[in-house]
Amino acid sequence: MLHYLRIWRACIRYSVTRQMMFRGDLLVWSLVELFWMAVNVMIVAVIYQHTSTVAGWSEYQMLLLVSTSMLIQRLLMAFFWGSLYDMSRNIRTGMFDFVLAQPGNPLFMCSTRKLESDGFLNSFVALGLVIYSVRHLGLHPSWGDMLLYASLILGGLLIHYSVLVMVMSLPFWLTSAQGVEGCYFTMTDVSRLPREAFRNTAQVLATWALPVVIVSNAPARVLLHGFQPQWTIGLFAFAAVWFAVAVLVFKRGLRRYASASS
Repeated sequence: MLHYLRIWRACIRYSVTRQMMFRGDLLVWSLVELFWMAVNVMIVAVIYQHTSTVAGWSEYQMLLLVSTSMLIQRLLMAFFWGSLYDMSRNIRTGMFDFVLAQPGNPLFMCSTRKLESDGFLNSFVALGLVIYSVRHLGLHPSWGDMLLYASLILGGLLIHYSVLVMVMSLPFWLTSAQGVEGCYFTMTDVSRLPREAFRNTAQVLATWALPVVIVSNAPARVLLHGFQPQWTIGLFAFAAVWFAVAVLVFKRGLRRYASASS
């Protein structure tokens, strides 16, 4: 475990050093992400100029939900997106050989090669919005609630990571995953909606079959209502199942990989 932590630390150090060489690029992409986050906050503000509640959620409850969703997505973009995007491209070109030649688990090695500093920096902005929402709601979460919130954020991050691994593993079978990749990011937009906004079959599908709602709703509900067993157990169970499926899909795809020399 310490060996892998040292490898990840070295990759992060290299990524940060390289990005500091192109500070303008880092600044531009940080501002782009910040603008995207600001648009989401403005949408919430505009909606609540015309109504007091949406599916039973007040303005700052909705802001808490949206900022929780953005926090998970910023962490995903910071730690895993760039590496997994390169994995998909390297599978198509045969450059994945270099990953297989490295002394470590292939999935770990191709998942942790990069740190996107813009996403990492903006994750603090998302966290600031969470704190801002909590204060306006007059909430006083205990240390246990905050620890559980952080744990559920990591569980939601693991679910997103697992789905992204499966999507980016498609080039083992297909020529490209670009269309599916776009569908995935469209699907993640649903995570900014409360579960109560869905009805009947849509609620079951969005919450349990494709757990895009639970990843943000479960952490937000901890701060709003305290520990809720069904949401907590459900999220951790889904995180374990989706991660196991992602590892299985990656390993099956690895067996089909044809290197650049074949």
